[in-house]
Amino acid sequence: MTGGFLVVLFLALLVLYVIAKTAVVVPQQSAYVVERLGKYSATLDAGFHILLPFIDTIRYKHSLKETAVDIPEQVCITRDNVQVSVDGVLYLKVLHPQRASYGISDYHFALSQLAQTTLRSEIGKIELDRTFEERTNINIQVVNELDKASEPWGVKVLRYEIKNITPPKDVLNAMEKQMRAEREKRALILTSEGERDAAINQAEGEKQQVIKASEAKKQQQINEAEGAAAAILAIAQATAEGLRKVAETIQVPGGQEAVQLRVAEQYITKFGELAKATNTLVLPASVSDVGSMIALAMSAMRQPAPGSTAKS
Repeated sequence: MTGGFLVVLFLALLVLYVIAKTAVVVPQQSAYVVERLGKYSATLDAGFHILLPFIDTIRYKHSLKETAVDIPEQVCITRDNVQVSVDGVLYLKVLHPQRASYGISDYHFALSQLAQTTLRSEIGKIELDRTFEERTNINIQVVNELDKASEPWGVKVLRYEIKNITPPKDVLNAMEKQMRAEREKRALILTSEGERDAAINQAEGEKQQVIKASEAKKQQQINEAEGAAAAILAIAQATAEGLRKVAETIQVPGGQEAVQLRVAEQYITKFGELAKATNTLVLPASVSDVGSMIALAMSAMRQPAPGSTAKS
């Protein structure tokens, strides 16, 4: 009875062991490489699979996810013979598990070493001042070289990123001094340009002020001239109107007598003013003959104007 129980227990354990060896569950985004009697047999994708006991063996397990590989810091020499320390990160993905299993023994180590050598080669092609601005181009060149080498291994290099570029301390100090001098130079240039623009704006403002003042003076003179002309015209028109009124008045009954009276008054008034203006006075022979003076003025008024015809 005891011996039979032990045999049953042994058989149960053997069955469980065989099931554990033959039933395989592959996780998502994973691939298992199966060998049958030491030779490649199949690649198992995600899911449940049954193997032949004691014949099929899972030899390699690969993750199909994108993997980041840290590239250790290394010393590179630039084209102008300056040593810089550079490190980076490499991103890759397994596309063909069979190639990744049998194409190379350790693709992580191989790509890491190849990335370092390629990076040293690319850094050696450019000067120190350009290493910082050429990081994108360096990354692209490293990816291209690694992608060519990793294709037979079933691995795809997606991208490479430089993390740090560290020059020596003396070079960093020189670069800092150069940067400070460049900033001071730019500050002086901006200051001088600002002063120049301010002087130009001030001169332009003064020019516009002079132009506006001259235009205002010109307009003032034009307005004054127009005003004087208008005044002269108005005086002339008023004088002409006055003379016309006088001429019309002379023609009415009693006009001649009124004119004679007015002439006599003006004569006496002006003669009196002349006597007050100076102590020396030259008198004409007929000064006492006011009537002859009035007759002379009236005869002059009766004379027709040149070119006109006298009335009978």
